[in-house]
Amino acid sequence: MIRSSIKLAVAAAAAVAMAGCALLSSPDPVQTYRFGGPAAASAASEGQTALRQVSLRRVEFPEAVEGDKILGVTGTETAYIAGARWVSPAADLYMESLENAFSAQATRVRVIGPRELSRGERSLNIDIRAFEARYDAPGAAPTVVVTARARLLAMPDRSVAAERTFTVQQPAAANRVSAIVEAFDIATRDLNTQIVSWTDANAG
Repeated sequence: MIRSSIKLAVAAAAAVAMAGCALLSSPDPVQTYRFGGPAAASAASEGQTALRQVSLRRVEFPEAVEGDKILGVTGTETAYIAGARWVSPAADLYMESLENAFSAQATRVRVIGPRELSRGERSLNIDIRAFEARYDAPGAAPTVVVTARARLLAMPDRSVAAERTFTVQQPAAANRVSAIVEAFDIATRDLNTQIVSWTDANAG
């Protein structure tokens, strides 16, 4: 009788352990997304060779949104959108999108990325202050808000040649992850176009 009880206890423990393993090996599925695809090219200035060289510093993001999570804000409450992640850290995706925008749209400047060894006559410093989906009420379709402060510094003394804060607000078509991601993509493209145009106008 004692041996039978021991066997039953061992079998029960094994079943519990297997159930635990099954739970651990089956996490909730997470869909990954990206934003800031190839930028639309502007009218090129063919034959223009004297482009102003501008060094682009690594873009700074707030700690809450620099990774792969998508932040939602309702009033004073914040939460990450469940079941969705950026395919890479948001700071990396944005940096790539901004470099692509300069390559496709700039007509007066050439951006030198952080990985290049040469230095430009100007330095472009961009700090992202907000990168979030804001809800007026729980369950409502949010508005994506992206705010960035840009500064152009004259080298080598690093004096401020121009400074501006940009804010883009893009309503999502619905309170669905796909619609929210689309709003982030549109907002990012809009912001980048404004930054490129502003840099073109002020880097001379």
